[in-house]
Amino acid sequence: MAPRVLVSDKLSESAVQIFRDRGIEVDFEPNLGKDKDALFEKIKDYDGLAIRSATKVTEKILGNADNLKVVARAGIGVDNVDIPAASKKGVIVMNTPFGNMITTAEHAIAMMFAVARQIPEASASTHAGKWEKSKFMGVELTNKTLGVIGAGNIGGIVCERAVGLKMKVIAYDPYLSEERAAKLGVTKVELDELLARADFITLHVPATDATRGMINAETIAKMKKGVRIINCARGGLVIEADLAEALKSGYVAGAAFDVFEVEPAQDSPLFNLPNVVCTPHLGASTTEAQENVAVQVAEQMSDYLLTGAVTNALNMPSVTAEEAKVMGPWVKLAEHLGAFIGQLTDEPITAINITYDGAVSKMNLAALECAAVAGIMQSTNPDVNMVSAPVIAKDRGIKISKTTQEKSGAFDAYIKLTIVTPERTRSIAGTVFSDGKPRFIQIKGINIDAEIGKHMLYTTNKDVPGIIGTLGGVLGTNGVNIANFTLGRADQGGDAIALLYVDGKVADSTLAKLTETGLFQSVKPLEFDVA
Repeated sequence: MAPRVLVSDKLSESAVQIFRDRGIEVDFEPNLGKDKDALFEKIKDYDGLAIRSATKVTEKILGNADNLKVVARAGIGVDNVDIPAASKKGVIVMNTPFGNMITTAEHAIAMMFAVARQIPEASASTHAGKWEKSKFMGVELTNKTLGVIGAGNIGGIVCERAVGLKMKVIAYDPYLSEERAAKLGVTKVELDELLARADFITLHVPATDATRGMINAETIAKMKKGVRIINCARGGLVIEADLAEALKSGYVAGAAFDVFEVEPAQDSPLFNLPNVVCTPHLGASTTEAQENVAVQVAEQMSDYLLTGAVTNALNMPSVTAEEAKVMGPWVKLAEHLGAFIGQLTDEPITAINITYDGAVSKMNLAALECAAVAGIMQSTNPDVNMVSAPVIAKDRGIKISKTTQEKSGAFDAYIKLTIVTPERTRSIAGTVFSDGKPRFIQIKGINIDAEIGKHMLYTTNKDVPGIIGTLGGVLGTNGVNIANFTLGRADQGGDAIALLYVDGKVADSTLAKLTETGLFQSVKPLEFDVA
């Protein structure tokens, strides 16, 4: 059955056609996102939801989205998506952070020119029939110092453009390396130095607890008198009331804002000030950008729904289409390892360690970790998946760690999963054979070679004669056919295990008969998703 996608905001027809061309059933209802009640009723029928800014993906909406696997935002901002709620629901949230980079950067440069030369006010005056040439004395950008706060994707483009305008560019970004700064042609500085030196300051950081309100009365006081401030990033980075006071006093010479604390912005302390340029969140509003993000969101969603490739996800490790092909069997193995331990463990898990040995240690370990944790959690909650499992594990206070190592044994690569509970430590290891099939290769430190089937039976016992005969006899007498049989022991007469791949679910009465023999320390039926 083909995946179904709902487009609930205005999106390019090119994007809708991409879904159709890829064999995905798509319903294009560009006004639905404005009606939250209608969206609530309709969302239950879809695997994917493509949105812009009008649709609000709330916890309530997600609560009725039983089939939903992915929400994708055409654009960078996801303030309208409840990401924690989506993660708990197991829904991937994607955005398209690169489709409007150039457009937003160009808008910041345009706003800088506009405030430097008072273009909006001069235009309005001239349209009014006035000729106030002497009133609108501007400043040049050449040789001025531009302070760029946030030199990531968009900020980096602004830096490059500003260098081309012969500005002196300084940048504050904790993640900006000296090598990257040199390539951009900028000088990396600390925030206080940037505030003190810059003639123009432009913001290009996300809205986080650390950045909200970062431009306020205190930081404005550290700036050079006559500074001009541009914000085309996110609303709330600047305390608008504080900036308005500085503008009125003349300490700040001008400001240009495309984003506001509250949007749509119908009232702001910055409105109607003569030295402020305002636009209604136009950073991504070009024909090219709208087409780019729409096409990108359709491609990303299609790739995920059809191949499992994850791109630009905010709550899930990204997995390229190429990685998905290579890693598929290893992801399945990680799930099986987790499922084995999850089905055996009744006590609360306090820690999980995953060892990646050999070639697998060079793969996308974040995705493998999500798969292993999901396998563990699904034993008690079948609705858990790779998105929600890490969130649940964190909520339960489970410490997750990993170990990577070079090839250390007979296998080119393997994964070993170890969990810790207050009562015990339990481990299992597995690999993927050349035929692409996952296999268990070690349980409780005992080496085995076990094919993984939908229905399996795991027993532990002391290494004594009669185990094979008893297992075969009891199961055969009760109509259970054995597809594969694996035995292993630590030492002669010591701990031993048996792992049987059987054709169907083993009845409780049969399990009881095995236990009644007195030969087994434990008898546990297991199930694995091998589809």
